[in-house]
Amino acid sequence: MTELVDRAARYAAEVDGARRLRRESVAALVTAGFPRHFVPRRWGGAAGGFAPLVEAAITVGESCPATAWCATLFATHGRIAAYLPEQAQEEIWGPHPDTLIAASVMPPSGRATPVPGGWSLRGEWGWASGVDFADWVLLASMVTDGDQDTVRIFAVPAGSYLVKDTWRAAGMRGTGTNTVSLCDTFVPEHRTVTLPELLGTRRPGEARCHNVPYTLVAAVMFAGPLAGAALGAVADCVSTGAARPPSDPGARQALARSSPEASAARLLLREAAGRADRGMVDARTIAQNRCDAAVAAELCVSAVDRLFAARGEHGPAEDDPVHRRWRDVHTAAGHGALRFAPAADAYAKAVLG
Repeated sequence: MTELVDRAARYAAEVDGARRLRRESVAALVTAGFPRHFVPRRWGGAAGGFAPLVEAAITVGESCPATAWCATLFATHGRIAAYLPEQAQEEIWGPHPDTLIAASVMPPSGRATPVPGGWSLRGEWGWASGVDFADWVLLASMVTDGDQDTVRIFAVPAGSYLVKDTWRAAGMRGTGTNTVSLCDTFVPEHRTVTLPELLGTRRPGEARCHNVPYTLVAAVMFAGPLAGAALGAVADCVSTGAARPPSDPGARQALARSSPEASAARLLLREAAGRADRGMVDARTIAQNRCDAAVAAELCVSAVDRLFAARGEHGPAEDDPVHRRWRDVHTAAGHGALRFAPAADAYAKAVLG
């Protein structure tokens, strides 16, 4: 982990400009164990908990939110792949458990046509973070299952798809969240799983991380790098203030208020991850985790907004680290899983009935 944190800090400005991670950072996140974190133990993985992953994401995010984002998603996509049939899991992890898996599953896109033995997949899927380095990608399409439509997720190996350089976001630039393109690519039936299976729980005997629904943990995972970014922005301002103490009382007050906000976001995510690891899995817990993650994201936005405004003449500079973190937090907080309004509605229904 130390090597990854060091490299993330060293290359943060560079990956922001290049719009993708450096290979050295990818190698370090593999060594730190992110891709194998949720891989089933029978394939050599850790089948780990959510709390350790959230803590690791926050730690790396303090140095580089984009690196933390990709590392966390490589881990969580391994959890999704564990829902695939056994034959597909063997193809993905049989050689080793450190397979890098990217994904574009929400919203579903492309077109999947049933053919003998599987499916023919074509179209484009956007927002696949870290896909430039992926060995496999998970893609979701709407399909007709009997008399109703459902979402099906397909596992496609590298070499079967093209990556289009489309990521031009204001923040989280280093994630390389590019577009995947396929043209009539055959996907065997054993490399697919339906979304309802992912939203439910797994069969008895699996590790806890494979026995909780996606909705319990998705938002919490996405929020981890944001908390790291907010804490990193506080650290940047502390470092600057130690070298050149601000004369403006507003800058000192901004630091004093933003620091506990960032810490509060971290505490909310720690508690939510703990519930995912040990708590009862029911509608109320799912709603609580979604709401806590959304509130944590809002706290991170509030913290970096205040710190950015207090930077004065340094804030507008694109290479200012607080400016970079401000862009990263605002971009990541826009993710659908972290929107407060739907999370609040779900929480009110679960608590009030």
